[in-house]
Amino acid sequence: MPPEGKSDMERIGIFKEMGYISIGDKYTPLLYRQFNDSAYKNKQMLSGGAKSKSALPAGYFDTQFKRIFEREALTDPVKIERQYRIQQTKKNIGKAFLPSNGEKKTCGVGSYYGTFGGPVQAMSALQNPRKLNKSPGKNFYTNPPKKGSGYGYPDITLSKTVSHSSDPYDRAKEMLKREIMAHKSMLKGGAFRLNLHPVECFDSNPYKFDKPLPPPKKTEEKKHITVPFKPSSPSKKTGGMKAGTFHSYPTYSAEPYGTKKTKSAMMNKEIKIFHPSPGPKSTPVKSIISLNVNK
Repeated sequence: MPPEGKSDMERIGIFKEMGYISIGDKYTPLLYRQFNDSAYKNKQMLSGGAKSKSALPAGYFDTQFKRIFEREALTDPVKIERQYRIQQTKKNIGKAFLPSNGEKKTCGVGSYYGTFGGPVQAMSALQNPRKLNKSPGKNFYTNPPKKGSGYGYPDITLSKTVSHSSDPYDRAKEMLKREIMAHKSMLKGGAFRLNLHPVECFDSNPYKFDKPLPPPKKTEEKKHITVPFKPSSPSKKTGGMKAGTFHSYPTYSAEPYGTKKTKSAMMNKEIKIFHPSPGPKSTPVKSIISLNVNK
């Protein structure tokens, strides 16, 4: 630890800071440092340069030209098509279908020559007997429309007017009452009740008191003093002395003996106080970029 100043543990967080080794070189900033010094020293790999394109195989990886297909047979598409036709004709069972006679041509408009049905016989001019024509009848007649918008005008719609029916105010309540009375009239007895209802004790409660309690006792009301207490003379104010106290101010008396030191104060001087070591502190760390460059 230096005689003056903080220790290395307090400054950096390590036990001892080692000395820095240097030959006295000048510091060069990162902007002017070369990234890879070995790339600028000794001989480097030199390429042969670009070659001009020509019909020769120079400039390519292979020394001679290679064909895509070697020793392939010559294929004639016309010959292949003829062979396919011969194979298809061998599948026919008999000869090709030929019609017996050629197509007949018509002699003019309205002629039946060459048709399947042939000529049509002449139709007679007599009319076929028809049924008597019956009239469908007249439409049904309706009354002329009645005047009125429909709101507040009776007997305007197709249906008849609705007759008035009384609706009492407590109709639902009265119907419910009738149903309850009819239900009670059908009952034969009262509700079924068991004698096994749970009770507090097996026997009657001995601590139960059925007699009425006596009237509460009246307590005597305390009389409050309405007149406030007044002292004989007003209190005296202290003006830097004991004028308002019962006793007079005591006289000064010097202490003949000195103050006695306590045992705890004597022990603190002889025994050193324990001071715990400070916690961990930050240390100089290299950047990740420089570590990757060194790797």
